[in-house]
Amino acid sequence: MKPLAELLSTNDVGELLEHIRSMTALVERDGTLVSWNPAFEVCRKLFPTANNLQDFFPQNDKNRVTSGLASKTEEHWIAKLPAPLSEAEIFIYCDCMLIPISEEHLLFVAEEVNSESAFQEVIERLNRQVKLFQIESEVSKKIARNKQIEMEGVMIQAQEVAQIDALTFLLNRRMIVRKLQDEVLRAERYNSLLSISVVDVDHFKVVNDTYGHPVGDEALRQVAGQLQDHVRQPDIVGRYGGEEFLILLPSSDANAAAEQAMRLCKEIRKMIIPINHSEQALSVTISVGIAQFRKGVDTWDTLLSRADTAMYKAKNNGRDRWSTAD
Repeated sequence: MKPLAELLSTNDVGELLEHIRSMTALVERDGTLVSWNPAFEVCRKLFPTANNLQDFFPQNDKNRVTSGLASKTEEHWIAKLPAPLSEAEIFIYCDCMLIPISEEHLLFVAEEVNSESAFQEVIERLNRQVKLFQIESEVSKKIARNKQIEMEGVMIQAQEVAQIDALTFLLNRRMIVRKLQDEVLRAERYNSLLSISVVDVDHFKVVNDTYGHPVGDEALRQVAGQLQDHVRQPDIVGRYGGEEFLILLPSSDANAAAEQAMRLCKEIRKMIIPINHSEQALSVTISVGIAQFRKGVDTWDTLLSRADTAMYKAKNNGRDRWSTAD
């Protein structure tokens, strides 16, 4: 069987780049943009004065871009970029590649990492890089030091990816439960306040059944964004599972958690979720269950169970509201 590249014409490749969702751009060796596809145009709209590839990345990723531009081999890294084909200013994790195609030009490709399997693939590739750096570090002390710095960066990225929920980019279930356990131990040891809120999207099954899972996924992403944007700096938000989220409120009593729940219900109620790029849109509501930690009585799982029971009480009372555990 002939390689696909041999069977495609220049027109075929051009047509393909126009329609794929991956952000693709041709750049010069100094990073100057030459040409790009429609998916990359999202970045151009958010950064209208940017003419160099480095201008689209946060400060901590600029060194990776500079290294990739100077390299004669393909470079990979994970970075946050604007979501392709989205009219809203939504940032997503992308698997970024810089591929040399001539002495003067490189091809930049950024592909969204949006599933558990994709995240796992990235983790495995990063782990392979770590092993390669470990082998190379034996060559010389000077190379070992440079590779050690690079390896530490890759390991930090791999650890961060393993802690993130692939859909919402909040902490995943394992990490939010670990944070809950840590906060309960801290509250017990220092006799400090702690409250938690269990948040559930109302009638979410109806949303999935009526509009399809892509719309349901978008609803969860937007709810997650509102939760993250409208909690205090010390508070921690994670996706507990399905359409359920967990908020930890250190140094807060149930009254403070209730005030927060009132704000969250209001903000979620105002959300407008587009349906399949049509003029239609939908809105959702949430039910919130609140529980305050009782020293000497609660463990992390009994605290969580009390908040979950309060959440179902809010649903039984009509949804789009909150309830506090006894």
